[in-house]
Amino acid sequence: MSDWPDGWTDDHQAHPHRPQRGRGQDRYGQGSGNARPESARVMPHVGRPPRQRAPQHDDGADPGFDSGYNEGQLYRGNGQDRRSPAPPPPPPPGGHDPYDDRGPGPRRPRGPVNWRRRIGFTALALVLVLLVTGVGIYFWADGKLRREVDLASVEDRPTGGRGTNFLIVGSDSREGLSEEEQRELHTGSTDGQRTDTIMILHVGDNGNTMVSLPRDSWVTIPEFTGSVSGNRIPAQQQKLNAAYAIEGPELLVRTIEYNTGLRIDHYAEIGFGGFANVVDALGGVEMCFDEPIRDENSGADFEAGCHQLDGAESLAFNRQRYQEAMGDLGRTQNQQEFLGTLADQAASPSTLLNPFTLFPTMNAGLDALIVDEDMSLWNLREMFWGMRGAERMNIPVADPGYATEQGSAVLWDMELTEQLISQLENDEKVTVGTE
Repeated sequence: MSDWPDGWTDDHQAHPHRPQRGRGQDRYGQGSGNARPESARVMPHVGRPPRQRAPQHDDGADPGFDSGYNEGQLYRGNGQDRRSPAPPPPPPPGGHDPYDDRGPGPRRPRGPVNWRRRIGFTALALVLVLLVTGVGIYFWADGKLRREVDLASVEDRPTGGRGTNFLIVGSDSREGLSEEEQRELHTGSTDGQRTDTIMILHVGDNGNTMVSLPRDSWVTIPEFTGSVSGNRIPAQQQKLNAAYAIEGPELLVRTIEYNTGLRIDHYAEIGFGGFANVVDALGGVEMCFDEPIRDENSGADFEAGCHQLDGAESLAFNRQRYQEAMGDLGRTQNQQEFLGTLADQAASPSTLLNPFTLFPTMNAGLDALIVDEDMSLWNLREMFWGMRGAERMNIPVADPGYATEQGSAVLWDMELTEQLISQLENDEKVTVGTE
């Protein structure tokens, strides 16, 4: 359908003076049957209102202006505030959410919590923590042991028997003590070192036995080449503690092995200061006395009854002997009783389960002990546990006041001593001295 009046074309509009065809003339393209194609026509232009564009803003324009104009992108003013895309439409009731990739249908409820698996993982983590902690403590303690005694330098050693034999020595060493501390502990200021306590602890399958050797025991000190001086020491009759004073732990071990025939497997020594520090770290040791104890030389002063002894008091009790009816033999019995009580208290749950007591005690003990070069932490634990509940005795004595050129000494009963040593060497139940 044409917008032009009948008989008018765009040619007429462009050339008004040309002669026009009448209605009967050849008019193709207007319903005529002429096959000639109709020429191009110019369609009238319909005016539209201009499209309104969003005004451009400079830096000072209002950043919140938004004209609503959109060319396929979301604009927010000058580009600083952008609108969030519209949320997806909610899923139809009872239908499948197209944004849910878990498939159609209702969601499966969560299964029950696998507590067995959780407990298993927790237990495994706890075991790993304890293992790492235990390994760290082991290397810490092993590094603190003072392995200073060379038992390999001891000459003519007897063959080993069954069980393990520890030589436990308490020396009057004042190492690390100031003059004030020596006065407080009543240690005196004697030069050199001697042994106040000498014990053999046998640990075996038929029970543990603790045998005290009086420091004034009259024995033979055999020939020995000094590991420090290199001098050849001649054989001599002396009190037992003289061996330690002459050439230290190695000659003491050699003298005990020579006079008993029992091989010493390990050596442990503690001095005055170290002994007091261990007791203080443990919080004291409870001892009960049937009668008052007073000794001016050691500083012991206790009423009858039970007392919680600190380090200085414990040292005074273990050193006192002048009021004992049996003298040095009575003192060795007190020392055995004290060590047994100390071991029981240190191994109690109140100590082992309390790190604020356990670690200071371990630290003080490891700092104070001097051991042989082959002593391991396992050996040390074996020695410590062996003191608990051990059978306690003195070596059989024939004469506690034996007169010598060196003064009064203790003479062993060699017949009973040989029987005792035989039972220890063969790890038999000890009967000598227990009746």
